[in-house]
Amino acid sequence: DVNDNAPRFLQENFQLEINEFTSPGARFAVGVAEDADVGSNSLKGYELEANEYFAVEVKETQDGSKFAELVLRRALDRENEQSLRLMLTALDGGDPPRTGTAELWINVTDANDNPPVFAQDRYRASLREDAPPGSTVLNVSASDADAGTNARITYGFGKMPAKVLQKFVVDAESGRIILQEELDFEDTRGYVLLVEARDGGGLVAHCKVELVLEVSDVNDNAPVFEEAAYSAYVWENNAAGALVVRVQARDADAGANGRVSYWLAGGSAGAAGAAALVSVEARSGALYAQRSFDYEQCREFAVAVRAQDGGAPARSSTATVRVFVLDRNDNAPRVLWPAAAGAGAAAPGAASAPAPFEVVPRSAEAGYLVAKVVAVDADAGRNAWLSYELVQASEPALFGVGLHSGEVRTARAMSERDVAKQRVVAVVKDHGQPALSATATLHVVLAESLQEALPEFSDRDAVSELTSDLNLILVVSLSVVSLLFVSTVIFVFFFKWRRSKSPPIFITSDKELYSTLGSKAPYNYCSSALPLPYSYEVCLASESGQKDFAFLRPGTAA
Repeated sequence: DVNDNAPRFLQENFQLEINEFTSPGARFAVGVAEDADVGSNSLKGYELEANEYFAVEVKETQDGSKFAELVLRRALDRENEQSLRLMLTALDGGDPPRTGTAELWINVTDANDNPPVFAQDRYRASLREDAPPGSTVLNVSASDADAGTNARITYGFGKMPAKVLQKFVVDAESGRIILQEELDFEDTRGYVLLVEARDGGGLVAHCKVELVLEVSDVNDNAPVFEEAAYSAYVWENNAAGALVVRVQARDADAGANGRVSYWLAGGSAGAAGAAALVSVEARSGALYAQRSFDYEQCREFAVAVRAQDGGAPARSSTATVRVFVLDRNDNAPRVLWPAAAGAGAAAPGAASAPAPFEVVPRSAEAGYLVAKVVAVDADAGRNAWLSYELVQASEPALFGVGLHSGEVRTARAMSERDVAKQRVVAVVKDHGQPALSATATLHVVLAESLQEALPEFSDRDAVSELTSDLNLILVVSLSVVSLLFVSTVIFVFFFKWRRSKSPPIFITSDKELYSTLGSKAPYNYCSSALPLPYSYEVCLASESGQKDFAFLRPGTAA
């Protein structure tokens, strides 16, 4: 036999309808292909066009014929894909092989697997209390992704009080909600209607929606705060403009009559004082800090907020907001004792006070109270809890400090090797986050009496420091005087030298006087004859405008 016949399906198109609820693994026989050849040239198998839903398997009957069977590998979803077109190929065993094809048309049938979905999660409507019966409240609408009867939607009310069901009715086909009886605002200010949508398959899960209906009225209601008094907590050192609290008032009226605005009405410091601390946003009721708060200066204050509607005349109500300032650890401990050296100086340049010291007898045993470190912290709570720790000492093993008491005590008995002058440094920490600290320095003298301790803290250091300062002042003073003296000598020498180089203003020749300055000198003088034994030396300024000579001193005979 030669391979002169290709496999051939009995029909070229196969139609299959598979429900989208069909489970993966389901099998569908799609037909048999025939091949007139025999032996190795006969029909060998089938191949299916690549797809994500189906695979093909070859089955063989008892008589040896082979047919194709579709296997569902993945669940179908009609909402994503309504139909599939696949090519099935039959192959024989010839070389080269011959093929025959057939088209598979798979129609995915709908299952009621989608409930109706409303266009909104919640509906709101407003109706005046004078609306006549028959008025439309609202039209609700829902959609269903299924098809056919599974997508046909009807509307109705869910379980509600009989009083509500008497006042409203819903059109089953259109979803129009209609008022049946007159409304009375004084009786009921609002209604919550539960609307259901059902499809033809009977699914009602997740297809309910609320309609909140507000009945409007004239402005006969004042705004009402959610709380009569508010409490707000703000950390100190806050940024100016930080949100403190948000108050909210509701008005049962509607429109302008129910539009609420907020104002400051005063507080513990009066209206002006409250305005300096906080401000309120008129539309939202949010209170913002006008400045940074300081717990140590102001720990709490109260503010009155007025809510006012937009009616005419306007109605209002007031709520109190009490603001509590929370403490931050922004103050380090302050050591009161021992006082730091120089802490008592009254003004700059004044002599600083000597550092205090404690006298401890050498006979003191372990546990002897040397002194008590006293410190305070301006913060509060844990931020003001203080603990003490020894960080430095001339003899670290000689002293200890109480963790919470601040008491400095001897840790052991004195020995002859201990120096007389001891220096103890303790750190005071608070319990804030992060912790702040301060140090206290305590000077201790090991002596049996105060008289014995005084020589150890003599004024030698102060005298040495004072002498050093005086030496510096003397050196600077001598330098300044020497500089002034040298400058004066140079100036005098220069002045004399200039005068010696200047030419005479007037020159005498017998009885005539003439100027060496030429036209610059004024010729306002008189000549006269004097007896020979008398001669005078005339001195005039080069620019003098005087008409008379000044005879300064007599001269010698010519």
